[in-house]
Parts: sequence; C-alpha cells; structure tokens
Amino acid sequence: MQKTIFYHDTDCGGVVYYANYLKFFEEARTLYMAEKGFSVPALMQRGLYFVVARQEVEYKFPVRYGDVIDVSTRVLEVSDIKIVFENIITNQNGRLCTKGKTTLVCVNSSGMPTPMGADVKAAMAPAA
Repeated sequence: MQKTIFYHDTDCGGVVYYANYLKFFEEARTLYMAEKGFSVPALMQRGLYFVVARQEVEYKFPVRYGDVIDVSTRVLEVSDIKIVFENIITNQNGRLCTKGKTTLVCVNSSGMPTPMGADVKAAMAPAA
C-alpha cells in the first residue's frame, strides 16, 4: 500500500506522529485481508471480529511530511484463533523506516475467542 504523508499525519516536528503508524498498519492489514477475499464487513456478518491482542513497533528512520511510503504486509503465523501480521514501512528511497508485528485474535460478538473458520485460516496461511 502506498501512502503520501500529509500534515495531519505529523507532529509539531514534521515527522509522523508515533501512533499514526498503527493506523497505517491497520489500513494495510485490512486491504491485505480484502485481497484474500475477506473484507471486515463480511467477516462481521459471519460473527467474526478480529481484535488486536499485541502490537510491536520498531521505529528505524523518521517519516516526514511529504514522504511517500510503502506499507507491506505479510502473515507470519496463523492458528485457529489468531493471525500474526508483519508490516514493513519503507520511504520513497527504499529505506527501512518502521517494522511492526500485530497479533489479531478472532472473537465472537460476546468478545470470546472463537475459531476463524477453515476458509479464513487457509487464505491467511503464510506464504511458503
């Protein structure tokens, strides 16, 4: 996913505000799942909700106002109830800026862990 950094993405120093990286990860993750055939609204209609259980972020190089970044997403691990995603953000020069790992847990409408379904699990399986 490519994204241009706008003024509203930055802090008073002109660099991306640290919490906004989580938004970028979520946008890329949502698009990744949709490309695999599972939009968030469709999963919700099935009673499946993916919630963030763990988030790790490593800030390597600042992203600034006006930069164009690439946010790549891949699955590291999948089980019956969880998916672990990795996100890598590089700038327009290809420099590594940010790395993140997000663990999502599948829950039902009551917030209890629930299996995501064999079709979702198979589609989210890490690439060999």
